[in-house]
Amino acid sequence: MRFIKGCLLLAFLLSVYTRLYAQTGLSGIHGKVYEEKHRPAEAATVILLAATDSAIIKSTVCDDKGLFNFNVKPGNYLLLISKIGYDQSLTGPYTITPDKEIAINALSLTLHLPQLKEVSITAQRSYVEVKPDRVLLNVQSSIISEGNSVFEILRQAPGVHAENKGDISIIGRSNALVMVDGKLVHLTGQDLVDYLQSVPGSSVRQIELITNPSAKYDASGGGIINIITKKGTNAGTNFTVATGAGYGRFGRGNASLNFNNRMGKVNIFGNYNYAYKKSDHTFLTDRFINYKNNLSEYAVNYYAIQQVHNQNFSIGTDYALSAKHTVGVLVSGTVNDDDFAKDNNLSIINNGVLDSTIITKSKLSRGLTNISYDVNYTGKLDTMGKILAADIVFNNVERQSSEYIDNYFYNSAYATYRPALKLQNLSPANIHIWAAKIDYVNPLSKTARLEGGLKYSWVQSNNDLVFGPQVNGVYKSSPNFSSTFLFKENINSGYINYSGKLGKANLVAGLRVEQTNTNGSGTSATMMSNVKKRYLDWFPQLQLNYQVDAKNNFDFSFNRGVTRPAYDIVNPFLYFADLYDYRQGNPNLLPQYANKIQISHTYNKKIITTLYGVVVSNFYGFVDYAQNDSTKVSRSITQNFGTYATYGLKFYAPVNFTGWWSANFSVDASYQRIKAYPQNGDLNKGTQAISLASTQSFRLSGTLAAELSGDYESPTFYGIGLFKADYYVNAGISKQMLNKNGKLSLNITDIFNTHRDFSTINYRNLNMTVYDKVQTRMLKIAFTYHFGNISLKSTAKHSAGNEDEQKRAGGVAGSTITRD
Repeated sequence: MRFIKGCLLLAFLLSVYTRLYAQTGLSGIHGKVYEEKHRPAEAATVILLAATDSAIIKSTVCDDKGLFNFNVKPGNYLLLISKIGYDQSLTGPYTITPDKEIAINALSLTLHLPQLKEVSITAQRSYVEVKPDRVLLNVQSSIISEGNSVFEILRQAPGVHAENKGDISIIGRSNALVMVDGKLVHLTGQDLVDYLQSVPGSSVRQIELITNPSAKYDASGGGIINIITKKGTNAGTNFTVATGAGYGRFGRGNASLNFNNRMGKVNIFGNYNYAYKKSDHTFLTDRFINYKNNLSEYAVNYYAIQQVHNQNFSIGTDYALSAKHTVGVLVSGTVNDDDFAKDNNLSIINNGVLDSTIITKSKLSRGLTNISYDVNYTGKLDTMGKILAADIVFNNVERQSSEYIDNYFYNSAYATYRPALKLQNLSPANIHIWAAKIDYVNPLSKTARLEGGLKYSWVQSNNDLVFGPQVNGVYKSSPNFSSTFLFKENINSGYINYSGKLGKANLVAGLRVEQTNTNGSGTSATMMSNVKKRYLDWFPQLQLNYQVDAKNNFDFSFNRGVTRPAYDIVNPFLYFADLYDYRQGNPNLLPQYANKIQISHTYNKKIITTLYGVVVSNFYGFVDYAQNDSTKVSRSITQNFGTYATYGLKFYAPVNFTGWWSANFSVDASYQRIKAYPQNGDLNKGTQAISLASTQSFRLSGTLAAELSGDYESPTFYGIGLFKADYYVNAGISKQMLNKNGKLSLNITDIFNTHRDFSTINYRNLNMTVYDKVQTRMLKIAFTYHFGNISLKSTAKHSAGNEDEQKRAGGVAGSTITRD
């Protein structure tokens, strides 16, 4: 917390210093600004612009007499003057010669008068835009996003599967890389969910769902989700503040601040978000075990209440060494504090008669601190457009997790039949990530260019597990469960991309090569002591675009990618749920590979039809179960189960019904087949699935808007489970106010409280049902206000060098199953 406060204080001091520096020295140009009735325009903002390209040189604020002054070099300049309640004024150009000052004393502002009864049409981007290689979610155009977190927006987005355990996919079921402003989030699993829950939708401008990334990106088999925030889009000093609250079964609240200060060669930017959430999670399983003519039922009723305090921040600066060379520094981080109160009731029933009940209660405290340090450089090497970019990143993840578990045992008469068993789980972990990359762009002609780059990354993950019972009031470490695990990974990669013409078609072709070295070693009575892997992979990428005429366009693309396991999945620790339910990591787990091909047709730049196919080998996108019928213990483990193929047709169409009512519709119809490797059984099953989504937008007045959205997913078979249909409806209304600088939104998500997972498994010796429901119905209110100068030029988007490693770092070792 001290570190965050220090960063915010540093940002404030740098901002103040920049403004003070901009106001010192003798004037080369000075003047006086008047408002109505010839009164001095106190506190009016005056921005000095270069006349050639409107670039910002300096800015200042008029004093109580309306006076301003600038000390400038010889040249041609413009003045942009603004004040709340008045129309902006742009004057000039003014020519400044050596040793000469210009006085401008006739500058005036005109009071802004709204035009009543005038009909105007304001163009607004649709919430969903579909392109051949990606889907764009224009979050700032959505009313519902104002009260939702980024995770909730993704859960409601068409074509996105976002699960509470942290699996987020946009292509088949392979996990996507999650990035923020081109930088990958350092988290996986529940930690990734907590982070995305802490980022309010009001701080996000757009979300890119990139299904066909170029070879420049890490070779992601599941595509890329890039969250683009609103930072850095305005000139001068700008702030956006947002706050919100909601209530379902429990309450929540959030607040955020984004700021940007851009003066001359220096740009300082940052943000801070805080979110509090209290929610619940119901997880029901029913296992039926037929062993030696005895039918046993193990029914689990798990209920957890979670309280989360999430903070995330970033602070950075860009400095223009010259007009063509820029260096930047960025510090970003996440601080999460989670508390869980868990109740797990296990009823054991033999041949239809209750035998016994085991009640497990636990208190879990989990904290995670994730800090990233980034130094970057971008340079334009000549006038032809050659660009060189470099980036060095260090990331440190610290996690503390402590859980105390009490098990109580009752017979069918609800009498205690054995003493309570008290257990302790302590699982600290630390991950260090170093990454460096360099990229080069060389234009070959007006229609062709060549890109290339190199990347190096090194990761070390240290994990400890202290697990054992309480004996005579003191917790003891059990050698069969307590252990340590050290995981090291080095990835060396390079890529080359070519963009150009192939006859009448546009061509993008690339190749990425990644060489991976891993080493996992541990100390435990139940795990392998050393697992080493070394492999080399080639990832081609191709995209062809052909414009038939003004209304018809065809795209063809092919992409090969890889999804590497998160670091906690390869950690072989045992995760405890109850005495008959464990989960274990798998150090022998191999990456899964995806080959994707798609053909798209775009009509009139709006209606898109896409045929696609995705084949995944070494598929591990779900948790498999190994059940011992004799002991009744179920052990779940992630393993390379087999191949998973999806072939489908997507259709997207935006429709404008009237001037005030517009909508978009999307359909995804697919055929999916999963085939197990022989060691995992004889499963070879195909199934059909269809997904429908629509968003209806209503412009009720110039400042009042409403929105209604819905999503439906048909029953489908995935992994080894048959899932029932899932559907939900959201609605919202918003009102712009305070000269359209503020927005008040009210919305409700999952109106009918139908969004949940419900599946049945009947495979090999497994016969079970699973019901999974979290708090989804929420009534939320949100307010956003922006103040500062107008938008002129955008800040460059940075891309860190450790995107893939950071994404896999969050789910560091734990020793319990947290179903939340």
